[in-house]
Amino acid sequence: MIAGVEITLLRPFWLLALPVLAGYAWWLYTKPGGLGDWDRVVNPALLAAMTALGRVDGHSSRLPLAAALLVAVIAVLALAGPAVERREALSYRNLDGVVFVVDASRSVTEGADWPQVLTIGRFGLASLGTRPGGLVVYAGDAYVATDMTADLLQLGQTFSLIDPQTVPDPGSRPDRGLALAATMLREAEVIAGDVILFTDGAGFGPDTVQQAGQIADQGARLSIVSLAAETPAMHSVVAVGGGHLFTLEQGDALVSWLTDDARTRLARQDYPLLFWKDFGRYLLALALIPLLMVFRRSAI
Repeated sequence: MIAGVEITLLRPFWLLALPVLAGYAWWLYTKPGGLGDWDRVVNPALLAAMTALGRVDGHSSRLPLAAALLVAVIAVLALAGPAVERREALSYRNLDGVVFVVDASRSVTEGADWPQVLTIGRFGLASLGTRPGGLVVYAGDAYVATDMTADLLQLGQTFSLIDPQTVPDPGSRPDRGLALAATMLREAEVIAGDVILFTDGAGFGPDTVQQAGQIADQGARLSIVSLAAETPAMHSVVAVGGGHLFTLEQGDALVSWLTDDARTRLARQDYPLLFWKDFGRYLLALALIPLLMVFRRSAI
């Protein structure tokens, strides 16, 4: 970490060349004649004559050798790929998005576990990075609370404002919430995404499973954060939706699912994502500075 910026090496195996360079540099500097070693290859009489004429510099500089070795070291560091994560770039737009579908019925929002639901929801939102997110709330009917947006701060504030009065319709219809989530992903032209359903399992039926299949057909994954004991219906929905079933105590697992697992899934699909900004090219440009020392003019 440099000045608060975490540096990651994309190709760290190139660093194995540094000990080889160090050994080569030591051998060159301990070699009596250096790189040229003219004393061994030039006729002694010719060398003496050239010295008498002032054509031989008896104090040869090691600066060109040092410059060449420094260039090699910088090139190795550049090939190692020093990079920082591109959190500010819109690298996921129209590629990956996350829709949070929250059961806002009174049985959930007035329950003792509701503060924990808000906490794990904030964990999930904080893990999105550059991915756009959306929010759907449902009870007896479903509504879009926040459309797909990159403003995760506003999305988090909206999430925290969900209360028993948010959705006036009594009941629990998760299928309607999932239908809205599928529509949001389709209208945003998201190629691959995630739908995270916060539910206590109420209202699950054939329509819920059907909506889970529709989401999977769009290339997204449907996962559930269970607010109650796991049920066979929950497992059926995540099996059809290609997602995972989490409990309220598995906030870290949800974060991993929305970051590492999502990134691996997209990378395997060969999408041209720029997850990292590689600074190797700038290091190569920096290598030109010591290289200039080799091309200095000298008097004849």
